[in-house]
Amino acid sequence: MERDIAAIALPKWGHVVSFEGVVPWLVVDDGGVPVEPIRVFLRDFVARGNRPGSVRSYAYALLRWWRWLRVVGVEWDRATSAEVRDLVLWLGQAVKDRNSPRVASAATAGTVNLISGKRYLDDRFGPRTIRHGNAIIRSFYVFWIELGEGPLVNPVVLARARGGRRNAHHNPMQLYRPEGRIRYNPKLPKRRPRAMSDEQWLDLFAGLRSNRDRALLALAVSNAARAGELLGIRCCDLDWGEQLVRVRRKGSGAEQWLPASADAFVWLRLWLAEAVTLTGQDVVWQTLRRRDRGQGLAHQPLTYDALRAVLRRANHLLGTNWTMHDLRHTCALRMARDKRLSLRDVQVILGHAHLSTTADIYLVEDDEAVIERVVEHLSARQQPAPRMPAPRVGYDADDLRVLFGGDLR
Repeated sequence: MERDIAAIALPKWGHVVSFEGVVPWLVVDDGGVPVEPIRVFLRDFVARGNRPGSVRSYAYALLRWWRWLRVVGVEWDRATSAEVRDLVLWLGQAVKDRNSPRVASAATAGTVNLISGKRYLDDRFGPRTIRHGNAIIRSFYVFWIELGEGPLVNPVVLARARGGRRNAHHNPMQLYRPEGRIRYNPKLPKRRPRAMSDEQWLDLFAGLRSNRDRALLALAVSNAARAGELLGIRCCDLDWGEQLVRVRRKGSGAEQWLPASADAFVWLRLWLAEAVTLTGQDVVWQTLRRRDRGQGLAHQPLTYDALRAVLRRANHLLGTNWTMHDLRHTCALRMARDKRLSLRDVQVILGHAHLSTTADIYLVEDDEAVIERVVEHLSARQQPAPRMPAPRVGYDADDLRVLFGGDLR
């Protein structure tokens, strides 16, 4: 029996909570009791070395899956591919629940900004969100099937192989291809990284209000570090002599020294001269105003939400929608197009585990450069072909025409 997808509304059942224990995030029901199958899976997920941010992301995806199973009346260990298919269909037409309705952003949601060329976020579930959720649900069932205590069939099935069994004619000299994509994964639109022009970067920089913000964004555009990596920089992570900063990489948590521009260190020095006295273990980025967090008024470490507010103010001034990740794209594309740097150099600075990731994202042609070359090609086509000069005495004109081609004067 087909379900009426459009008529389904997910119940506000359960929620994700932080937990003081081995598992930093748990999914609990309305009574605050942890959902046991998810708790066991997340415990194993943590044991495999995954970061708390990844645990939180998995918990929210599994909470959505549990809510879906409740509304369709299916137990988690009785789910089939039909439930996954219908969830994908529902996510494709559903609207996210918001804590508060849009006000200023209601007119721009889902539209394209004319200055930056970027699309504003809307309240729909994007293809990447759906694919990410499918991958999490599949890994959840893989865990329980391997444990021998769960269902016998994974409801998140793979797409059917074309031409028979996968890798049936595999070349032993080559690596095996992946096992295949998930059947109900929506296709991803091809997204190209968008770099700011020098003029756009200067406009954004001029719209910042403090030396702290100028130093932070100057670091981001010079070494392509992620926002979370920059916010974790401590005073002991600054090498003033070599102009290096030490970051802890997203995912692996590995420490890595990254170069920064001289301008970034100038603004950083100006900010630290204004800031309160900081020790070597203190975070470099502090709030401009003191806040009371239960221990009296004091400056607090800058959070990601506060950094987003910095960009929101600048965007409102400029009429743009830049994000911190646009600074990473800008720096990466600048390095990728510099003939003095290899793609391997760019990979190391970006912190990508695989060179193919760097190549797939940033080894792209600049649209403006392509257009300029095509215009030159069209202009050259409009010019008459040069004619060869008349041969000197003693040379046969027919022989020269066969040898060089073209018409002789």
